[in-house]
Formats: sequence, C-alpha cells, structure tokens
Amino acid sequence: MGAISIIPVRTHRPAGPSEDAAMALLRIGWTLLVLALAAGCAAEGESLERLRREGVIRIGYAVEAPYAFLSPQGRVTGEAPEVARAVVERLGIGRVEWRQAEFSRLLDELDEGRVDMLAAGMFITPERAARVLFSEPTFHVRQALLVPRGNPLDLHSYGQAAAKGARMAVLGGSVEERLLRELYASPERLIVVPDAVTGLVAVESGQADGLALSSPTVRWMSGQDQLGRTETAEPFEQEPGIADRLGFGAFVFRKSFPALRAACNAELARFIGSPEHRALVAPFGFTESELPGGVRTSQILER
Repeated sequence: MGAISIIPVRTHRPAGPSEDAAMALLRIGWTLLVLALAAGCAAEGESLERLRREGVIRIGYAVEAPYAFLSPQGRVTGEAPEVARAVVERLGIGRVEWRQAEFSRLLDELDEGRVDMLAAGMFITPERAARVLFSEPTFHVRQALLVPRGNPLDLHSYGQAAAKGARMAVLGGSVEERLLRELYASPERLIVVPDAVTGLVAVESGQADGLALSSPTVRWMSGQDQLGRTETAEPFEQEPGIADRLGFGAFVFRKSFPALRAACNAELARFIGSPEHRALVAPFGFTESELPGGVRTSQILER
C-alpha cells in the first residue's frame, strides 16, 4: 500500500471581514468607556479647583429660622449659612453667591446645577441620601414643645401627648411630624401647619394643645420674644430610641461632587465643636447639647 498522507485540518475558521469589524468596534467601545470614566474622574476632581479659580460658590438655602433666614439688613444668616461661610473661607473660595428657594425645591435646584451645595439645616435621611451626598453632621437637634401658659394638660414628652390624645401642631415635613406619626395611634390628632407662626396661633387659639418644634427653634423664638401666650414645656423628655436617629443636619452636595464634600468634611472635622463654632451658632439657639458628637453620616443612614 502506498503511504497515507495526513492533511492537517483547521479547527478554527479564519475570521471574516464582519467579525474583524466587530472586534475593532468592541475595542473602540472599551477605549471610549475608559476615557469617559477617566474624564469624569478628572472633571470631578477639578470641581473644587474650579470653584477656587473662579472665587465663588453658589449655595442654596430656604428661609426657616433659625437654620437659615434673612436679617433685617438683608444678610443671609442662621446656623447653616454662618457655618458654611466659615468652611468656604477655609477652602480658599472668596465669595458666596446665595440662592434662595422654597425648601421643597432645594434638591431640584442642586440636581439641576443652579447651586453647588445646600446650607439649609437639611436633615440626613436615607430617602434624601439616595439622591444626594451629605456632609458629616453639623448639628443634632433635640425636640421641644410649646404649650399654652400653665401647661393645662401637663405635657412633658411627645409620648405623653400621644397617650393623652393631645391635638398636636407640627410643621409639615419636619422631623417632629415624622416622630409623632410613629407615636400617635390616631394621626388625625396631628395638625400639620406650614410654619412655626401658624402653629403658634393654633395653640393660642385653642385649636391645638401643643406645637412640636426643635429645641433651637424654641430658643430662637423665645429670644425674639415670639412665644406669645405659650410657654416651653419644662422639663421635657426625649423619646428613647427614636430621637437618636432623627434630627441630624448637614450640608448637601450633588453626587458628582464628592471632592467638594470631602474637602468640606475635612474642615468640619476641625471646626465643629470648637470655641469659634460654639460662639458662632449660639445666637441662633444652638448649644453644646446640639453638637453631633462623634456620630458619622454613614452611621445615621444605617439606623
């Protein structure tokens, strides 16, 4: 028999023109993705430097004393704006451009790029954190209660008010409203009001048995001689296990601005609780009791 010749068989057919083109497009796609990510990181990293170069930062706020409001001279002031000024100055940004908006519109203003950060005494919540970045907390407010003079129902805690079925005025969207809704079996006993003045009138007129507010707000109103025919319920007991996870306020940033948030946090770590800070916020009803202590934003969001 003659010799058998063995012809090697190709196990992979050569790529055709269409497959070569597909591979080329894939490589181009990966390259563009890497470049886009790098550009995004670079742009984000430059956000703080851009603000420093331009010498101005746009800060949003809403009028809600004592957290933020306009003085009779037209100066934007309050706990949040004054702390923000101190931090911005330390960041090397020369000027603040203040942008006022309704509180309910502040996050939209931030998302739409009309402001660079918010200084409005906004409380840290998981719902908001899904949309924005919070700084480390700048304060932790305790709850308080305004009642008619003489405290006829002898109210000294929100739990006590709920147990007695007291008609309670609360600011719409406030931490106090959220807390009382957890305590009240009959939420129809809650009277939602747009602001503290309206709530005060409700108590004075007998429509409500009390007005739930934060302790700095009550101190501020007392200092401004705005309590009218009401008084602060004293002593007042905080609700265990509930108040500790509510009432932490912070600055707010877009998700695309973590560098600005990190820089602010570094300054806040040195400033919050210092003698300068305590003196700065004392006129707005904030005391050592409202310091956030060592609580971190990440811990608040896990509670």
